[in-house]
Amino acid sequence: MGHAHRHDRRGEVARRRHLVPARTLNIMLEPQSLRHFSPLDALSETGLGQAAEAMTVQRLGVGGELFRKGERDHAVYFLLSGRVALRSDPASAPLYIEADTDAAHVPLSRLKPRRYTAIAATPVEVAVIDEDLLDNLLTADQTTAYEVTEISGEDPEWMFRLICDPAFAKIPSHNFAILFSRLETVEVPDGEVIVRQGEIGDYYYIIRQGKADVWRAYDGDDATKVAQLGAGDTFGEEALLSGEPRNATVVMAGAGKLMRLAQADFDTLLKPPLVHRVDPGTAAILVGAGARFLDVRSESEFREFSLPSSVNLPLGNLRGLAEQLDPRRKYITVCESGRRASAAAFLLGQRGFDVCVLEGGLIPVFNNGNS
Repeated sequence: MGHAHRHDRRGEVARRRHLVPARTLNIMLEPQSLRHFSPLDALSETGLGQAAEAMTVQRLGVGGELFRKGERDHAVYFLLSGRVALRSDPASAPLYIEADTDAAHVPLSRLKPRRYTAIAATPVEVAVIDEDLLDNLLTADQTTAYEVTEISGEDPEWMFRLICDPAFAKIPSHNFAILFSRLETVEVPDGEVIVRQGEIGDYYYIIRQGKADVWRAYDGDDATKVAQLGAGDTFGEEALLSGEPRNATVVMAGAGKLMRLAQADFDTLLKPPLVHRVDPGTAAILVGAGARFLDVRSESEFREFSLPSSVNLPLGNLRGLAEQLDPRRKYITVCESGRRASAAAFLLGQRGFDVCVLEGGLIPVFNNGNS
């Protein structure tokens, strides 16, 4: 019921086209080494540490390309060493940016679409961070740290870890200020049942400290442990999105601390950014461009009727099998009414997939003779 496998957007912004291939280095930046960069200089010690943790470091040889003019990518580049040439067009004289100079204290060609093509004029190293993660970090650090400390009574480091989590990368920055004011802290003892299979859902949960076991009973059999969740994992969203009873029981495996969000706040703050809907006409255009219908009904329902070329992955199996999906492909989730498809889109959106929901579900499509 929680997200344990996540498609990391840090890897996405690190993969780019290069005339000379770049190497992504397996190193952790020292936070203080980033203090002289803007806007990182506005972050607190905690925020700067989280920024450093979210970054990747790339090394390029002479001629390596960072980005091209006109691109609308999601990467922010900070020049750590070397010299980069920025060209607005092939015939123009390049603008050179050298590390440790005033010009290098700001990100390289920050505006999108890119106004320049950036080429390594010498061997260079750059720090790369996703622009949404950076924006969320800056917003939380500058506007909500005091509020969160007031709510929790503790250091807000957990807040920054949540913001840096790729599962929340699509949440608008301004939503975090409200989110942290609406989250309720719950201290829970060992063995506490947090949600029970078959009951109606009312809260969305984030594990802040501790672990929880997920148990599921099938067809009246005894419950079986199917997963264990840890700090940073979430659960409870399926019942809120689908309107169906809880499909598993979650029990604390030791004392811990949870943050919970009421359904009304969940629907307002988290659901819209992660559940995007498209009408059948738009869906058909997307499929023509390479998207795939993902039918999240049961296998028996899928056999009864389905859209051509759709793939069946029942909602109950989605967490365990999501990693088998192609992260480069866009998916359109479908079910009869759209409720289960919404839950699936939320789960996949948390894992970094490009996903939307077929508005209204399958029934109107088949009633209109579009099968």
